[in-house]
Amino acid sequence: MVKVSILGATGVIGKNVAFKLARNDTVDEIVLFSRPQSVDKAKGEMFDMYDALAAEDIDCILTPTCDFNDIADSQIVLITSGIPRKEGMKRLDLAIPNARIVSNYAKAVAEHAPDSIIIVATNPVDVMTTIALEASGFDKKRVIGIGNHLDSLRLKTYFSKQININSSEVHTRVIGEHGDHMVPLLSSTTIGGIPLKYFIKSVDIDVIRLVNRLKKAGNTIISKKGATEYGPSYAISNLISTIITDSHKILTVSTYLDGEIGDVKDVSLGVPVVLSKKGIAMIVPIHMNEYEKKEFINAANTVKKSSDEVRRHLEI
Repeated sequence: MVKVSILGATGVIGKNVAFKLARNDTVDEIVLFSRPQSVDKAKGEMFDMYDALAAEDIDCILTPTCDFNDIADSQIVLITSGIPRKEGMKRLDLAIPNARIVSNYAKAVAEHAPDSIIIVATNPVDVMTTIALEASGFDKKRVIGIGNHLDSLRLKTYFSKQININSSEVHTRVIGEHGDHMVPLLSSTTIGGIPLKYFIKSVDIDVIRLVNRLKKAGNTIISKKGATEYGPSYAISNLISTIITDSHKILTVSTYLDGEIGDVKDVSLGVPVVLSKKGIAMIVPIHMNEYEKKEFINAANTVKKSSDEVRRHLEI
């Protein structure tokens, strides 16, 4: 029996992930965990989802609750709880208040679902991945942040739309921070198997514009509709489904590094990994040009500085 618990299930991201996973029909039970004052809302979400799932003959069990005992035996626990980012806010502005929430929840997961894999979606996700890792005491292979998976999907779409080609022909990846210091790996991007540097000689692609658009993507959406919703939710459910099905796909997620990439240590950053039902099966070695290496180190230094500051505040 596959059981997934979502902490923060009444939020925009949590409820969308729950519904997407239920529709995939690969999960037997989804725990819709919320604060006590939001349990009625979680029940409302449950009833609404059941009505929709009935139309597709899906029998996934939905369990609204505020009791941590109900997350027992979960294979995966998703932490989405926290203060959402508003227009003009940087993800790092949320670090200290959200760290307290993530730390408390990660400790509760360790107590009630000690064999689970923790997925972190709370922003700033790279910092929160480290906080969840340390608070839970789990092996780092079982604490995974959504990282640059969504950024990589966005860049893939931008290239696809720019040159009017099927997105399956675009292979690109974004690493580093899920934020201003993200690093698009343009040196290893290919389109139809052709390296980008050769492809752009015959096709008009404004790469700099696309990268700038990528870095502003979240804030652009927030400024127009108030929150990012479908992109993060589907990226997270895709990540969870990859683990559940043990498909060993390579996705770019946030994980704690100990020198595996560019000798970077003591910080969680987005890097490509192989995902399995046990979590991170391996960190994939990557090639970076000198500029990308420099930017990756800058990302590491920025996120580590924030992580250290948050750690100090949590100790007070």
